[in-house]
Amino acid sequence: MPTTITSRQNPRVKQAAALRNRKSRDERQQTLVYGPRETLRAIEAGAEVLEAFLCSALLRGADADAAANAAREAAAEVYETTPEVFEKLAYGDRLDGMVSVIRTPQRTLAELTLGPQPLVAVIEGVEKPGNLGAVLRSADGAGFDAVVVADPVIDLFGPNVIRASTGAVFTKSVAVATVDQTLAWLRGSGAPIYATRPDATQPYTAADFSAGGVIVLGAEATGLTGAWHADDITPLCLPMHGVCDSLNLSATAAVLFYEALRQRSQ
Repeated sequence: MPTTITSRQNPRVKQAAALRNRKSRDERQQTLVYGPRETLRAIEAGAEVLEAFLCSALLRGADADAAANAAREAAAEVYETTPEVFEKLAYGDRLDGMVSVIRTPQRTLAELTLGPQPLVAVIEGVEKPGNLGAVLRSADGAGFDAVVVADPVIDLFGPNVIRASTGAVFTKSVAVATVDQTLAWLRGSGAPIYATRPDATQPYTAADFSAGGVIVLGAEATGLTGAWHADDITPLCLPMHGVCDSLNLSATAAVLFYEALRQRSQ
């Protein structure tokens, strides 16, 4: 039987709640995972689960049972909590009965494996966790071979990115690198590189992704840096017929990723 925690001042609970702060996450090399589905995907991807906090009164569905069992099998410390204690750990009003503490995975370009004619996404300088999580989710859904997060402003394994990606961030096709490292790695792959830019004249539908390619997207506020203005990089745009010059980053990514999937499927 797991230990039951009934006090919101319990040291374990306070230490876990402190991981909402990036400084604590960086110092301890740990992060929070909200929800049984996300915890299960983390475990399946090989993440080390250190602790799991459960509230049986809130747990629902097959994912909850599978995640709780997987955490126990992974030799994590599993604690039962009261609903009042769980509220201190939960994200906003998301009371789905499970919060886990995991060792922060380290993902580098060296760990990525590309097959022939790969599809790769690069996100440079992304500053919003929700956008990054949504991009990762779209890349996973469209079957991309890899996603590189270049010079990120935010924490790749921050709780909000994990939540927004529904756990897709844990797949081993995601890596973090500098822009210079990313460019050198991409050029070594031989895949054509396409950069999304509002000033581009070539529409995204003119790109040929049938034999693979790289789609590069920039931060919502500033777009791509000058590093992506090179002769071997083709600028692309999405047609905009209103007053705005671009779509939301995650919407742009979804359009491009599924266009690449459509071409690959034909």
